[in-house]
Amino acid sequence: MPDAFLAQPKRGLVIGQFMPPHLGHAYLGDFAQRYVEELSILVCSLPSDPIPGARRVAWMREMFPGVRILDGAGLALPQVGDPPARWRNAVAKHHPEPVDIFFASEAYGHRLASSLGARFVPVDIPHTTFPVTSDDIRADPYGNWRFIPGAVRPHYLKRVTLFGAESSGKSTLGQALARHYDTIMAPEFGRFHTEAFGQNADTPEDMRQIVMGHLAGRAAAEPHANRVLIEDTDPVLTAIWSDVLCHGRDSWFDAYDDYPDLYLLCDIDIPWERDAVRYFADPSTRRRFHEACERELIARKAPYLLLKGGREERLATAVAVIDALFST
Repeated sequence: MPDAFLAQPKRGLVIGQFMPPHLGHAYLGDFAQRYVEELSILVCSLPSDPIPGARRVAWMREMFPGVRILDGAGLALPQVGDPPARWRNAVAKHHPEPVDIFFASEAYGHRLASSLGARFVPVDIPHTTFPVTSDDIRADPYGNWRFIPGAVRPHYLKRVTLFGAESSGKSTLGQALARHYDTIMAPEFGRFHTEAFGQNADTPEDMRQIVMGHLAGRAAAEPHANRVLIEDTDPVLTAIWSDVLCHGRDSWFDAYDDYPDLYLLCDIDIPWERDAVRYFADPSTRRRFHEACERELIARKAPYLLLKGGREERLATAVAVIDALFST
C-alpha cells in the first residue's frame, strides 16, 4: 500500500551549534520534521561561545515550536576523530530514547549516525538551497541579512529612534528613512492612544498604557525589519510627556535603559503645524519641551544626534550616520 511504503520513521535527531541559526538550519529542521513522527534538536554550547547557548536554545524553540529542543550546555560539536562511544554517551544524556534517523547537512553525519545506531539522512550537504554558514552570519550579518530568520534578527538589528517635541518632523523623517532602507517603522503608539481617547488621556495610567503599547509594537516589528528598525518615539520620550501632563513620572521610567543604537533628536527649526492631537502651539512652551528632550538624553548618556534644517538635509545627515552603524 502507498501509505505503508512512505511510513514515517518514529524518532529523528538533529545536532548543531546554531551559532546563530540561519535559513539553512530552518530548512534542515523543517525537512526533518516532515520525515519523522518525532523530532528532537540538540543545541550544543560551551561557555566560551560568542553567542550564549541559552539564547540559541530560545531561538530554536521559537523557530520550531512543535519540536523537542534539547539544551546541550557544555557539549561541544562532534569532531571527525571522536570515538563513537563519546557521542553515543553524550547524546544519551539528553536523548535517552533510541534514534531512528539522524539528519545533518555535514559529511560527519555518517559517522555520528553510526555511533547512535541510526540511519543517516543527508540534507543538502553542498548548501545549495541556502548558501550560508553561521560563520558567514557572524562575520557580516547585514550583508547576509536575507539568510537570518525572524527569531534571530533582533539580535543583530540596529535601532534608530526619532525623538523630540511635537511637529518637529519625526514621523515624516521616519517614513523617509524606512523607505530608504527598505525597512519598517514602528509608529508612535502615544499618538494612537490620544487619537482613540482624546487629549484628556493624560493620567499616569495612560502613560503606562502608552509604554506598553510602544514596547509591544516594537517587539512585533523587530522580526520583520531589514537591518535597521526605525522607531517613532519611545518610553524615554513618554517620560517627558509624563512630566508635562502628569507633573511627574513613575520610577520605572528612570530605571528604563533599553536605548536604541541612536536617537535622532529633531530640532524645532521647522514651523509648528496644528492637528487634532497636538498640545503646545506656543513657541516658548515648544522650546521648553525641546530643551527637556535634549536634557533627558544627555542625563541618560544616550547616543543622539541633533538634526536641523529642511527635510532633505535631515534625511541626508541621518542616512550618513545610520550607514556608519552597520560597520560597528
